[in-house]
Parts: sequence; structure tokens; C-alpha cells
Amino acid sequence: MVTDPLFWLSCSLSLMALSLIAVLIVAIPVLQEIARAARSAEKLLETLNREFPPTLHAIRLTGLEITELTDEIDSGVKSASDIVKQVDNSLNVTQTQIKKVRTGTRRLVRGFRVGWKTWNRPHLSGEKKD
Repeated sequence: MVTDPLFWLSCSLSLMALSLIAVLIVAIPVLQEIARAARSAEKLLETLNREFPPTLHAIRLTGLEITELTDEIDSGVKSASDIVKQVDNSLNVTQTQIKKVRTGTRRLVRGFRVGWKTWNRPHLSGEKKD
């Protein structure tokens, strides 16, 4: 009986059938989990498909608003820079005018001193002052 080929063939077929049954027993829960994962992935993709376009649109709008704000800030900074330049120029002009006034005042004071000294000095011609 051990040497009978039909015995070995039937044993082989039986073992193959048992192995196939074992694989199917293990594969069925795995396939069910794969089906659940596929359904979850499909729901996730539907949600993403529904939510992404509005989100991307909002991001685009935010980018445009940031660009506008940046432009406004740039123009504000430029305007402030122009004002600072004008103030600086005004200060320079004022300093120049103050120097001129100081020089003029010094000359005027010197002129008054010289005039005063000249007015008060004794005359050589012998005439008396009034």
C-alpha cells in the first residue's frame, strides 16, 4: 500500500485540498479587512475631493490678500521714507539758515560794538561831544 501510486496521489491531493482550505480560511478575513480599508480610502478620497477645492481657493485668496498688504506696506514705507527725506532736507536748510543768522548776528553785534566804540571815543579835533 505504501508503494501504491494512487495512495500517494490521493494523499497529495488531500494535503493540497487541506492547504487550500487553510489558505482560504486565512484569506477570507484578510480580504474582508482589505475591502474595509478600500471603503475607508474611498470615503477619504471623496472627502478630500470635496474639501480641497474650497481650501485651495481660500489659500489663493489669502495669497492675493497678502500680496495686496505687502504692496500697501511697501507704498507706506516709501511714503514714510519720502517724508523722512523731506524732513532731513528741511533740517539741513534750517541749519544752513541758522548758521547764516548767527554769522549775520555776530557781524551786527561787532558792527554795533565798533560803532559804539567809535561813538564814545574821544575826538582828536578837539570838538566836544554833545
